[in-house]
Amino acid sequence: MTALNQTSGPNGKTAPLAAGFADPVHDAQRCFRTIMNAMARPGSLQAIDTGGLNPPAPLSAVAAAIALTLFDYDTPVWLDKPFARSEAVKTFLRFHTGAPIVSEPVEAAFALIADPAHLSSLGKFHQGTLEYPDRSATLILTGQTLTNDGPVQLSGPGIETETAFSAGPVSPAFWDQVKANNAQFPRGVDLIFTGSAEIAALPRSTTVTIREA
Repeated sequence: MTALNQTSGPNGKTAPLAAGFADPVHDAQRCFRTIMNAMARPGSLQAIDTGGLNPPAPLSAVAAAIALTLFDYDTPVWLDKPFARSEAVKTFLRFHTGAPIVSEPVEAAFALIADPAHLSSLGKFHQGTLEYPDRSATLILTGQTLTNDGPVQLSGPGIETETAFSAGPVSPAFWDQVKANNAQFPRGVDLIFTGSAEIAALPRSTTVTIREA
């Protein structure tokens, strides 16, 4: 899709709206397979092809690719403060996905987090119910450094025995929150971590163990 004009800035000048996928169907299918592979193999690092996206800052190309793949008119989206302050990001998401942007975390099917180090609580997001656990939210954490080492150990579906995993920056209480979140399976949120060219996922079905340093 070619860039279109949008109005932005206090001086009233127009700036081009960043383009979406060049081949929306095939690009989205390719990204969807990558996301599903990450969900099926929790903690594994999956290279993702962003199709040359150049979204407005602070939205990364990797996070934009996930958004264009998963968001639509029926998926309310919550943005943390750095994203919410960017009219260019909100316009990009509304134009290319049609997803409504909501003001309360509990209303969202997806959440885009630009500053995971200051994410206060996973409990603010929709946890699903025992009858409808699929209604829980998926959080997309951006700007992450991902490795398969560190004190966090993952086990459960999709993991042969166990695997080490590390993502950051995150808040000091983050992994304790993730452990508590996943302990309430089938309720709880799912997590997608996005790096510079790769992603990893941590579904709520995964068991999280935090080893002492």
